[in-house]
Amino acid sequence: MAGSFLRRTAVGAAVLGLAAALCLPGPATATAAGTVKSHTVELDLREGGVLHVKETVVYEGSPPTRELVGRTRYDDGNDRVFPISGFGGDGTLDGTTITLKPGGKAMLEYDVKGAVTPINEGEELRWYAVGAWSVPVEQATVKVTGPAAIQSLSCFAGQLTSAIGCTAASMDHTGVTADFEQQGLRPGEVLTVVVGYPKDASRGAPVLERRFELSNAFTVNAVTVGALAGLLVLLLGGLGVLYWTRGRDARVIGHESGLVNAVENGHFAPPDGVRPGQIGTLIDEQADVIDVTATIVDLAVRGYLRIDEQPRQTYDAPDWMLVKLPQAPVNALLPYERALYDAIFAERDEVLLSSLKGTFAEALGRVRDSLYSDVVTQGWFARRPDTVRTRWTTAGVALTIAGVLATVGLAWLTTYGLIGLGIIIAGAALAVGGQYMPAKTAKGAHALAHTLGFRQYLASGQVDQVPEEQRVELFSRYLPYAVVFDNVDHWARVVASVNGNGRPADNLYWYHGPAEWDLSKFAGSMRTFTTTTSGAISASRQFRSL
Repeated sequence: MAGSFLRRTAVGAAVLGLAAALCLPGPATATAAGTVKSHTVELDLREGGVLHVKETVVYEGSPPTRELVGRTRYDDGNDRVFPISGFGGDGTLDGTTITLKPGGKAMLEYDVKGAVTPINEGEELRWYAVGAWSVPVEQATVKVTGPAAIQSLSCFAGQLTSAIGCTAASMDHTGVTADFEQQGLRPGEVLTVVVGYPKDASRGAPVLERRFELSNAFTVNAVTVGALAGLLVLLLGGLGVLYWTRGRDARVIGHESGLVNAVENGHFAPPDGVRPGQIGTLIDEQADVIDVTATIVDLAVRGYLRIDEQPRQTYDAPDWMLVKLPQAPVNALLPYERALYDAIFAERDEVLLSSLKGTFAEALGRVRDSLYSDVVTQGWFARRPDTVRTRWTTAGVALTIAGVLATVGLAWLTTYGLIGLGIIIAGAALAVGGQYMPAKTAKGAHALAHTLGFRQYLASGQVDQVPEEQRVELFSRYLPYAVVFDNVDHWARVVASVNGNGRPADNLYWYHGPAEWDLSKFAGSMRTFTTTTSGAISASRQFRSL
């Protein structure tokens, strides 16, 4: 039984020595000036596995330094550490480096924890008692006492992984004290002592510190996968309930779908009074550049301004003059229309479209703000869509950041980093889903249903029922809506095909072309105008949907 124990002790000592070598510097490549003449160590193993150390060092030359073993690899996920406490005497401790004070002789005292390892038939004290000095050591002796009779002992000298025995190792007649001796250690070499005791003699145990490795931080097992799945179901399910209760439009669209004709008694009457600039915000809850472009066309069609296409040479960029019409009832404009009208002209009677490029940032911000306020005033939304979007998106970003912090913390401190990914996914889903949280009221849902029906009517291109004498005015009123619905080419060609008497004409009442221009060119001109206007507005880089 004792022989078996000693063999296992020797094997364990070799393995631990190999692990410790990973964390201790090798021997110095150049011997520092001086020598340690003698290094005497007294080790007393106490309750709880605390190893009390007393050292007496006699040296010549400059004060040498010694590197204590502070960490070794224990297993795939942990390091074994040896905390040092209560250090005192004729030296300083910086991390694991001891530097002696001048004088030729130094006495040190400190405590070490974690040097005891429980094994099947007892416990083993293993400590790197002497060595890793910056200078050679001529004579080293170690005395070990403990709380019980010694069952085995061994020692090794040389490199930290050395299996070469020390000069001498023995027990006294009481069997509770062990003595070790080594002569001639080179710089960086170590004298390691190993002493076996009965089980629970000191009740000591290794002190482990989790070693961070990415593969360990995100361990995939039944616990982590189950926890991640449960967290995702909980968080994403909560987001679904949140959208169902807070983000859905009133459910009326399906009951009121179908074509909607915007003509009443021979006059244009948009469904629910929705104007082109409002349609984009009503449909996708965002105030876009195309909504403003359509509003400019709508102001021209309704008699507030005129669009004059400028003459140009073959390679010149197209341009248009926006002309303010006198006696236009500007007080009848909605706030967002008035903000746009004032921003275009800025107390001028006419302005080139090209001159607006890059100068609209502040004014367009006010237009956007007015558009969002307008849909609330109309009763289509209970709260401004941009405010709702921003609030939920901000909450999603905050949750994502919290998830990142949780993931980092879990990955660093545990092996459950995978669980934190669930919070990140939920935060990202909330940030993206926040774009869909603005909800229409019942009135807004009615207006949207009618607007979608009007879009179907415009897409159908039904013009035969409209009297010819009304077509120019009526089709012109359709055109701004066609801009929003991305159907401008078709309706521009329809407008170009007739005038008030049903015959081709050179100009419209709201759109004038240069010399030798006629309405056959209107479709191309209108397409270019809408594209150029949107570009001029977006060049400000401020009018963007959040």
